[in-house]
Amino acid sequence: MKFTQGAVILVTAAVASLAPVATTPAAATPASAVTTSHAAAPACRVTANIRVGQSPFGVAANPKTNTIYVTNSSGGTVSVINGRTNTVVATVPVGFGPSGVAANPRTNTIYVTNSSGGTVSVISGRTSTVVATVPVGLDPEGVAANPKTNTIYVANVDTDSVSVISGRTSTVVATVPVSLDPEGVAANPKTNTIYVTNSSSGTVSVINGRTSTVVATVPVGFEAIGVAANPKTSIIYVTNESGYTVSVLTCGRK
Repeated sequence: MKFTQGAVILVTAAVASLAPVATTPAAATPASAVTTSHAAAPACRVTANIRVGQSPFGVAANPKTNTIYVTNSSGGTVSVINGRTNTVVATVPVGFGPSGVAANPRTNTIYVTNSSGGTVSVISGRTSTVVATVPVGLDPEGVAANPKTNTIYVANVDTDSVSVISGRTSTVVATVPVSLDPEGVAANPKTNTIYVTNSSSGTVSVINGRTSTVVATVPVGFEAIGVAANPKTSIIYVTNESGYTVSVLTCGRK
């Protein structure tokens, strides 16, 4: 397979006017924005295409610094994008096959999983340099940071485990066995709970952040991959790739 230079597409949202929608349909053009029949719905449009490295894969943003980080899986680098100017301001060499990326806004530190190298690169957001390389399990993919506890969680696909990294020392402080082929990971800072999708077993492992132990295993759909947590509602969303569904987990409520 031949890899070429990649690009990051920036999409912005603007609140549409509350004026009534015209009843006569306008002719579509290639540059037309995609809208709906709801007059108050946000309208999105592409405002920039940013050239990055080879095979861009993961992306994360630090809202405090307005900086975006993109992993270039074939290039072994991370592109650092200034969110104000939409330009690449640094290219950081990391390990082999960088995939997942997460930012801790409180410490301005970025964590990158190197799937082919079995490591996590720790990047200083201030200097855009690698300040530590942390050995984890085999084929690390998903990564999430809990900014409240300054703890990072890494899903190791080939070792069926989650590496728990102390953000203060940049060392693995625990390794949590989960189910088959963990891919995605999300943290709920409000409850200090971590959710890990196990793609081959179709489950989600629920990890207590205080004890670093699995407290529940929840069956979801086929090939569970992505996961996201809403801290305000404590509701978790899981994508089931082969099941064409999203499982909604209501946690902490009866």
